[in-house]
Amino acid sequence: MTMIARQDKLAALFKAATVIPVLTIERLADAVPLARALVAGGVRTLEVTLRTPVAIEAAKAMMAEVPEAVVGIGTILNPADLARAEALGVAFGISPGATPELLKAAADGALPFAPGIATASELMQALAYGFDLAKFFPAEQAGGIKGLRALAGPFPNVRFCPTGGIGESNAASWLAEPNVLAVGGSWLCPAAEIRAGNWAGMTAMCRRTLKSLKAA
Repeated sequence: MTMIARQDKLAALFKAATVIPVLTIERLADAVPLARALVAGGVRTLEVTLRTPVAIEAAKAMMAEVPEAVVGIGTILNPADLARAEALGVAFGISPGATPELLKAAADGALPFAPGIATASELMQALAYGFDLAKFFPAEQAGGIKGLRALAGPFPNVRFCPTGGIGESNAASWLAEPNVLAVGGSWLCPAAEIRAGNWAGMTAMCRRTLKSLKAA
């Protein structure tokens, strides 16, 4: 698959997702019930972050036992992380930032990938490697919607998935921006709710969020 085809595939996936929960899974036993709860609430595209020792096994379990879920790997920091994600066979990869080494590995690889950017210079570097879809992170702290709009001027064809400081109260505002395909965040699955096993509560939160975003 060509780079353009991979970017278009990722754009279609993000656009269909609207909201991508950022999942930090501390206990492997939580992975499958969490995925089932989110999917039951209408949220199918899931980002499992490489922030815990069980992340890879958690993603693997989700893919095996919750086939309706579209599982990706987040917090990819280097080519080794990218290789682990590719070997797992996930649907996509996301990084909070990007080094030339990571961008080159992602450009040479086969995994649909969104590098993280916060500045014009970082975005120019991503574009140099062929990435015209990026994660805007940390979104609120990096200038918020005004910052994103500023980037839209010199980079009118770039598409974004903002993450960082986005929640139920402001997700609709971000999604109203023409260069935003989806937003990411952890408000659908707070760590305390995961630890408590409040799966029904997370399903209800997903349904409420999607309903409010559709109305907006």
